[in-house]
Amino acid sequence: MNTSRWLTALCLAASMPAYASSGFKPIELKDSEMAELRGRYVMPGRIISFGIVMSSTWTNAVGDSITGTANMQIDKTTITPQFYVQTTGSTGTGTPPNTGTGNVVGGAGLGSGQGVTQSVRTAGDGNTAYNNVGINVENGVAPANNVQSGHVLMAGGTVTGDSAAGRVSVSANNGGVQMAIQANHNQGNSLQQIGGGNVLQGTVLTGNTNLVRNITQINVVMNNNGLNNAALNCNLDQLKGLRTLGY
Repeated sequence: MNTSRWLTALCLAASMPAYASSGFKPIELKDSEMAELRGRYVMPGRIISFGIVMSSTWTNAVGDSITGTANMQIDKTTITPQFYVQTTGSTGTGTPPNTGTGNVVGGAGLGSGQGVTQSVRTAGDGNTAYNNVGINVENGVAPANNVQSGHVLMAGGTVTGDSAAGRVSVSANNGGVQMAIQANHNQGNSLQQIGGGNVLQGTVLTGNTNLVRNITQINVVMNNNGLNNAALNCNLDQLKGLRTLGY
C-alpha cells in the first residue's frame, strides 16, 4: 500500500471517534418534552392499588371541632370508583369564642394556579394552620379495601356536616373533589380540592387561636415483579442487543 493510502486510512480512523461522540452527545430535554413522558415507564399491571385520602379539620379557641374525610381506593375488585365521605364534630368547653374581626383581602389568583397551590392567610392572632400533600408509592400487596363506609359522593352532589365549630361541605364537580369548611363566629374558612391535574389547599383565618389542618394523601401500591417476569426480561433482552452494536 502506498503512502497516500496509508494517510487516507489514518485520517478516517482518527475521525471516527469524533463523529461517534458528536452523534451521541447528551442533549438537555425541554420541560414540555419531559411533561409528555410522565407515566410512560410503568409496566402494564404494575399498579395494583390506587387511593386518595382527603381530610380537613377545624378546631376553634374553645375546642369546638369539625372534620371532613373523603376516601377512595381502586384495585382489581373495584367496579365503580367512588369517594366515601364521613363528617364528625365535637363541642368544647366554655362559652363560644369571640367573633372574629379580621379581614383578609385579595388572593383571587390562588384559585387559578397550576399544579400544587398552598396558602395560609391570617388576620388574627395565635392561629396554627397546616397544608400537606403526600404521595406514598410502595411495592407489595394491595391493602384491604376498607374505605367503603360513609356517604357515597355522587357526581355533582354534596355531602355536608355541622358542629359548633362550623360546617364542612364535600362536593364532586368538574371531575374533581372539593372539601370546604366555613367556621362559625367569623373565624375563617378553609378549602381543599383535587382534580384536573391540580391540587389546591388554602386557609383564611379571621379570628384568634384556631387550629386548621388540610391533608391530602395519595397512595400507590405496585406489585413485585421478579427478574423472571416475561415483560421485564423482554426489555432486558432488547438492552442486551444494543451491546453488540457498540452502545
